[in-house]
Amino acid sequence: MEDGAQDWQLDHTRAPIATKIVVAGGFGVGKTTFVRAVSEITPLQTEALMTRASEDTDDLTATPDKLTTTVAMDFGRITLDNDLVLYVFGTPGQQRFWFMWDDLVRGAIGAIVLADTRRLTDCFPALDYFESCGLPYIVAVNHFEGTELFEPEDVREALTVPPHVPVVIMDARKRYSVVESLLAMVAHALEATPE
Repeated sequence: MEDGAQDWQLDHTRAPIATKIVVAGGFGVGKTTFVRAVSEITPLQTEALMTRASEDTDDLTATPDKLTTTVAMDFGRITLDNDLVLYVFGTPGQQRFWFMWDDLVRGAIGAIVLADTRRLTDCFPALDYFESCGLPYIVAVNHFEGTELFEPEDVREALTVPPHVPVVIMDARKRYSVVESLLAMVAHALEATPE
């Protein structure tokens, strides 16, 4: 018996089901933090230092202490059940990197759109993208300390999210909160595409 390994992990006749979830949203909304908080492996992060060249395009009003930004993707992995492994891909938030979304979304069972209530309009491009491509998604409001806490239905109304799309309030820094969001996404994807 290998240290820390569970019985099902040593059964070589049974492979876990691997699924892919994409986490998208505006610049600085917490996608990298989300992936980092939940990954059971050291997450792959493509962070680059922010430079003066981006001053005119990256609005740091809500995140004045932000020094780095994702330039390709974040990647993490979490085992949710004995036979269910989620690969979690975080997209870059700035418009100049959106061309990568099509590749990151390929093969995903669903998406989580992270929203910040201080700048809800930043998540509209992600909502539009997933609506247009037909990928099941949920909205996860990343509640930042010191900001007003809104009810999910208030956020749904502000974003005009359809009634069948779950809206959850979460904290991207807390593993249990991120896991709950992932579970909500998996449940919604199973409901939306049961086969």
